[in-house]
Amino acid sequence: MTEAFVISGAQVFDGEKRRGRVDVKVAHGVITAVGSPGAPGERVVDGTGATLLPGLIDAHTHTEETAARQALTFGITTELDMLSKPEQMAPLRRLVARSFDLADVRSASIGLTRADGHPHQLPQEQGGPVWPTASSVAEVPAFVAGRIAEGADYLKVLIEDGHVLGSSVPVLGQDVLEAAVREAHANGLKVLAHALTLDATRRALDAGVDGLAHLFVDAPHTTEIVSRIAEAGIFVIPTLSTLASITGQDIGAALATDPRVRPKVAPAWLKGLTETWHTMPPANFAIALETLAALHAAGVDVLAGTDAAHLGTLGVAHGASLHSELALLVRAGFTPLQALHAATALTARRFALADRGRVEPGLRADLLLVEGDPTTTIDDTLSVRAVWRQGVRLELGPITTAANSTT
Repeated sequence: MTEAFVISGAQVFDGEKRRGRVDVKVAHGVITAVGSPGAPGERVVDGTGATLLPGLIDAHTHTEETAARQALTFGITTELDMLSKPEQMAPLRRLVARSFDLADVRSASIGLTRADGHPHQLPQEQGGPVWPTASSVAEVPAFVAGRIAEGADYLKVLIEDGHVLGSSVPVLGQDVLEAAVREAHANGLKVLAHALTLDATRRALDAGVDGLAHLFVDAPHTTEIVSRIAEAGIFVIPTLSTLASITGQDIGAALATDPRVRPKVAPAWLKGLTETWHTMPPANFAIALETLAALHAAGVDVLAGTDAAHLGTLGVAHGASLHSELALLVRAGFTPLQALHAATALTARRFALADRGRVEPGLRADLLLVEGDPTTTIDDTLSVRAVWRQGVRLELGPITTAANSTT
C-alpha cells in the first residue's frame, strides 16, 4: 500500500501516555514498531522539535466529502458521523475506502426523530425528503432494520424540544425511545442520544442509552444527574464548540483568525466560524463547563466531538474546531494529556475501533505530527507539520474545493 518509513526525533504521545523520543516505524499502512532503533537504509521522517500523536477522532460530526477532506488536513483521521442521509453517506464511504485524502468515517445514518421533529425545523432540512421514523413501538423494529441495511454503525435518537435552539418541535414518546434502545441493543448497536436539556438527559438515561451526543446547556448540574450518568457507565460527547455557539461565545471567530486555520478553510466556512447561534444566555456556557468538570471528577468518560456539520452551521468547522474543542476541555479542568486521550484512544475504545487511536504496533498508521508539545500546551495541536492516513502522507495545502455540503 505504502512505502516503509520511520519517524525519528519526535516525542510520542501514544493515545494514553507520553513515550518520550522514540522511533515509530510504518510499513504497508500500519505501525510496525515503536521504540526500536532505526536500521540502515530506512527512509527517515525528521520529527525533531515535534510531537507525534495518533490521528485525532472527532466523535460527533455530520460529514460529507468536502468536510472529510478538510478534516484530514487538520489531523482528524476519523470522523464519527451522528446523522446523515444514506444517499450521501454510502458513496462517501466508498470513496473513503479507495482514497487517502479524506478522513475515515463511521455513521449512524438517519436518526430516530418525529417526522416533524428536530432537525426538520432547521433551514437545511426544510423542504427535504421525508425521513423514515417510528411513531409507535410496533414500528421500531422496522426502523432499526432500515438503519442496519443502510450500514449504520450505531443508532442515534433525538430528544429535542427545540427551545435551546430557539424553536419548538414535538418529541418522540418515551415508550418509542426505550423500544429503540432495546431493539438496537438486540442487534448489537450502541445508542447515542441527542439531548441538550437536563430533562432530555434524564429521559435518555431512563431509556438506557450508551452515550450522550451533547452536554445539556439549559440548567446547572445536580448531584443526582452526575451520579446517574456516572453509575450508568455511559460516555458523554459534550460538543463544547457547539455549546459555545449556542451561548454566543466567540470561540469560532477566534479560530477563524488563526493563521494555522485560514489557509486550509474555504471562505464560506470561515464566515460561518465567525457567527453563532446565540439562542441561550452567555452565562450558560460557564454552567456547562462546571457540569463537565463535575462529570470528569466523577469518572465519566468524556469524548472530544464538535458537531461540525454542513455549511451554514454557525461557529464550528470540520477539522479546525476539534482543536478548539481540546482547548475547551482543558479550560474545563482536563489536563492536556486527558484532552488528547479524549480525541484518540478513549474514543476508539468506546466506539470499538480497535485498529486506531493509539501509536502501537499492528494498528493503522493514522498519525499526526505537530510542532511543539501539546501534552503541555494544548494549542500546539493546531501546528500541523504532517498527517498520515494508513501510512499515506497527506499533501498539506489550502483547501480549494467549494464547501457545498447538503447534509
